[in-house]
Amino acid sequence: MPSRPTSKNDPFAAVRIIELRNLLTGRFLFIMGLRMLGTLVGWWVYELTHDPFAIGLIGLSEVVPALSFSLYAGHIIDLSEKRKLLLKGVFFYLLCALVLLFLSTSIVKQHLSNHSIAVCIYAVIFCTGIVRSFAGPTFTVLLGYIVPKENLQNATTWSQGTWLSASVSGHATGGFLIAVVGITGALITICALIFTSMFVLTLLKPKKSLSLPGEKKTWESVKEGLRFVFKTKEILGAMSLDLFAVLFGGAVAMVPVFAKDILNVGPQGFGWLNAAADIGSICVVVLLTIAPLRRGQGRKLFFAVAGFGCCIILFALSKWFWLSFAALMISGMLDGISVVVRGTILQLKTPMELRGRVMSVNSMFINSSNELGQFESGVAAKMMGVVPSVIVGGCMTLFIVIFTWFKAPGLRKLEY
Repeated sequence: MPSRPTSKNDPFAAVRIIELRNLLTGRFLFIMGLRMLGTLVGWWVYELTHDPFAIGLIGLSEVVPALSFSLYAGHIIDLSEKRKLLLKGVFFYLLCALVLLFLSTSIVKQHLSNHSIAVCIYAVIFCTGIVRSFAGPTFTVLLGYIVPKENLQNATTWSQGTWLSASVSGHATGGFLIAVVGITGALITICALIFTSMFVLTLLKPKKSLSLPGEKKTWESVKEGLRFVFKTKEILGAMSLDLFAVLFGGAVAMVPVFAKDILNVGPQGFGWLNAAADIGSICVVVLLTIAPLRRGQGRKLFFAVAGFGCCIILFALSKWFWLSFAALMISGMLDGISVVVRGTILQLKTPMELRGRVMSVNSMFINSSNELGQFESGVAAKMMGVVPSVIVGGCMTLFIVIFTWFKAPGLRKLEY
């Protein structure tokens, strides 16, 4: 039995599996395109409307379908052949990007007002929310089918590192491309990335369902996933902590306003500010890949989220670009710890046959919290101003940490 300890201590154990490398490569390209699209749409809509609330509506447009379809998506993921379902999701996302590309052309500008173009953008983002409710959890579920259980923690860290690297690249590149080639040129690049991702993912082997079709009615199947999440207090606590922290501390949603009207740094500075949190996160994920957290992971999760809230407050108060960049980067480092701890808890504590449904519930809590947070930021900015709204959001994050600390002692004491 000498190979297991070596595998466990080898930071490259999971990525020695060829199929995992194909999955991570395809995910990197897809997430990079997705993040570039998010960066571009935020800037584009603000240019069309000059209204911070309009940025919040982007999040609402995506979160409504994401929340509406997530539980059903989990049921479908558990019953479906995973590779085929993932390829369908990436293909439909490519179609949405192509529609946005058409909306950015001079032909559309000649026939539609800025308001009408913005409404069309919201409609397309609504469709991407549906696609993400299926595609996002499927990427995560596939890890458990490809990687042995003893290497899941290592694979989860690599997966989060891939996601964050793509996010950094997408945010920064999106800002640069807007400045250099404009919105249409940036959208062409995004379509190319998503198409390449789809090609790489065709190299995966089919992954059949471990559940028999028709074994349970849809609603019974959905309730089984929900029951598991609510009974497993460590999973529920980690999801809830991240949900409310991101919901109230989502300062990134207002970065277009800070970049354009407060810090006056233009599209390039906007791209760097968008990427700052992810740069911090990827630095931490690389460190955790080499030297994973060994003890007190639950307690460290709380400290990381509290530090995240403090960084958001500092960002709101800053009037200097580099201080703002540093605050966001440190917030990303702390968020990276949260992401790795939460992702590892999910992978280690969820049975294989329930992973589609549990990951979809996680998608509701975590992924949708970004879009809900974006909408909340837009509403708060409309009501009390951009800077005060971000300060209040950071303070709310600290309150959530204190509340959860006392209400979820099991999560606080968690170790794996």
